[in-house]
Amino acid sequence: MDARNRFMSFDTTNLLDPPRPSYTFSIYNRALFEKSKFKDYDSLLESKLARSQARANHFASILENGNTIGANGTLARSHGIHESKRDKGKVPKTTSVHLVEGEYVATFTIGTEETKSFLLIDTGSDLVWWQCKPCRPNKCYSQNNPIYDSTKSRTYRQLDCIVETSSCQVSSKVYQCTEFGNQCLYDYKYVEGSITKGWIAEDVITFYLDLSRVRILFGCGIDQTSGTQFNGEYSGIAGIGRRVLKGGYSLPSQFEADIMAMCLPGTYSTKASTISFHTTPFKKKTSAGLVPNFRFPNFYFVNLYKIFINDKEVPFFPSLSRNFGNYDMTGGCIVDTGTIMSRFPRDFHTVFRDTFRKEVRGIPMMEVPLGAFDTCYIEEPGVVPTFPVVKMYFGHQSPDNLLLLQQLRVVVHIRGLFCLAFLPWDQNVAIIGNHQLQGVGLTFDTGTDTLSFDLDAC
Repeated sequence: MDARNRFMSFDTTNLLDPPRPSYTFSIYNRALFEKSKFKDYDSLLESKLARSQARANHFASILENGNTIGANGTLARSHGIHESKRDKGKVPKTTSVHLVEGEYVATFTIGTEETKSFLLIDTGSDLVWWQCKPCRPNKCYSQNNPIYDSTKSRTYRQLDCIVETSSCQVSSKVYQCTEFGNQCLYDYKYVEGSITKGWIAEDVITFYLDLSRVRILFGCGIDQTSGTQFNGEYSGIAGIGRRVLKGGYSLPSQFEADIMAMCLPGTYSTKASTISFHTTPFKKKTSAGLVPNFRFPNFYFVNLYKIFINDKEVPFFPSLSRNFGNYDMTGGCIVDTGTIMSRFPRDFHTVFRDTFRKEVRGIPMMEVPLGAFDTCYIEEPGVVPTFPVVKMYFGHQSPDNLLLLQQLRVVVHIRGLFCLAFLPWDQNVAIIGNHQLQGVGLTFDTGTDTLSFDLDAC
């Protein structure tokens, strides 16, 4: 309870953002910026869970419809787009939608004015964008921090989509090259209804520790007021979807970085952690295999092999073994930092839950479910309960391929209860979410196709 109270009372004006070396950014728990809107931590957590459910619903719609997501993170079955690459219209119209915003925030210093911006980071998306003056009249939402002004940055440059055809991903049906102005326009819609519109441009981001600057392409968002409003705590969203070798606007793709390393701040953490590219500060103690998937190139699929609760193996069912039609466990699991609670196919989750219940000793169980949680235990004053551990093996059963989850990576504390922090869903793919990965140093290496875990790295 003390940790919760400290988190809720923390003054965000005291956030530390130390100078970072090249290709390294500070990241924070998103909840730090939004907690003032809620009366207590439980209300904040319930809001996060609702947002995560919306994200899961979107994942489900992609998997159910058999859609392919291109290197730019869009659905291949989008429609309502003009076929011409050089269209006289305004911003492109599209029915494509993208995964909802992430659960972590990174700081960026942009342009020669060195505008400090907070961007949500999302492993499920590709585009990097932020609000960009001059906005269309009354079309930029109110930000807590100053809005980046492209007219004041001497290093700003709008992408010329005629000269630089390959840099404007017109095949994605979210971008189009205009006949007048040679602008690469985009129209990017998120699941919860928020939309950003603008054009692709280029500017520098600065890393203070070594005073280096790196040029990146980004969406210069001049219209963000259609649909649901974005949150004023953030200037935009940074897509960190898996690197693709050709095209793609995600940071790993633009940095040409095989390695992306991050440590997700813990549930009650008020400290900055880091996300870095090209190198990792974390030990590669245990690893999973990253499995490329041509239909979903931005997602991070891993080779989940076996799961144990304590020493009891939970048998896989065909649902989890089936990888889009092939009876093969390879690639049947996604690691997603924007999903909070991990999810299993419903038939597997039922056995997983029942095995967990049998392994719990001496802790009274709540008879009535709490929202989506059907396995909750009553908190007893002055007692620190010990719950079974969850062991995840990747590729094969070896200590080198083990992710060991204990205590608050296994249960979530909500409304005076400890609830099993794994949820069912009606899909044939598992998702490992950020609740299970909090405080874990993650090294994504698409060069060796491995994801390494360093427990309690931050």
